[in-house]
Amino acid sequence: MPSKIKIAQLRALVAVAAAGNFSEGALALDLSQSTVSHSIAALEAELGVVLLNRGRHGATVTPVGERIVSQAQQVLALLESMGREAVQARGVDGGVVRIAAFRSTASHLLPGAIAKLHSRYPSIQVSILELDEVDEFHQCLADGKADFCIAELLEGESFETLPMLEDKYVALLPSNFGLKTSRLTWEDLQKHPIITSTHGSCSKSIYQALQRAVPPVEVAYQIRNDSTTMSMVEQGLGIGILPMLAAQPIPPGVRWVHLPFVLTRWLGASWLRDGLLTPSAFAFLDTFKAVYGRQQKLVG
Repeated sequence: MPSKIKIAQLRALVAVAAAGNFSEGALALDLSQSTVSHSIAALEAELGVVLLNRGRHGATVTPVGERIVSQAQQVLALLESMGREAVQARGVDGGVVRIAAFRSTASHLLPGAIAKLHSRYPSIQVSILELDEVDEFHQCLADGKADFCIAELLEGESFETLPMLEDKYVALLPSNFGLKTSRLTWEDLQKHPIITSTHGSCSKSIYQALQRAVPPVEVAYQIRNDSTTMSMVEQGLGIGILPMLAAQPIPPGVRWVHLPFVLTRWLGASWLRDGLLTPSAFAFLDTFKAVYGRQQKLVG
């Protein structure tokens, strides 16, 4: 077995493979190009195989190099995980994790993660702030009022994200609507009043989808509270359109069906890329990954 492989060599290999050339790989590591080149040459000598093909136009990974790059990435990820475990063991006693969330994610997703967190770290406290608009989540993180947002994934280079759940928009009908299929038509939407949310990202997505119809489908009611939407649907005042998670729990007098178009939103965790997370926050993030790390799809 190779016994002289160094972590710095693995980092150099992964960086150059990702960049496609030695100069950009060195720049990413804040090292000189000669240092990176020497590290990879030493790694190749230790392993006895060529990992990168050098040429005038950069560096390309060889077939065996591709496999070893993948393994190097796994080693580096494990080292990072070891570091986090050590940090948590030194400083995770107590502390508060501050979370901003949609009402739907706070109600249906956070309890499972918090229960798992408390089973591992009973002394960590969790503070939850429920917000409605994506702009509010941006501001909440920027002002340092939350460590994480558990809602729609925030876009932009300032954020790290963990996609967790693809939430599909559905149509909500009174149980006596009489529809014999599991999917509405555009004609169905044009014949009945449409009830949607006032929340910015949700209402914008629905409006854009409805405008694709000929003629466009108009919205009759915009409601802030999801439970009010459900009550209006139950009374036969129109067809509601909501993400499935926001519609939960669906009362007995309401049923959901598919829309004549596909519209989804990605939910998960977002946090500041350059933010300083506490050991308690790292503990929550690792627990959240353990509970929801595999991406799921809500409604097939």
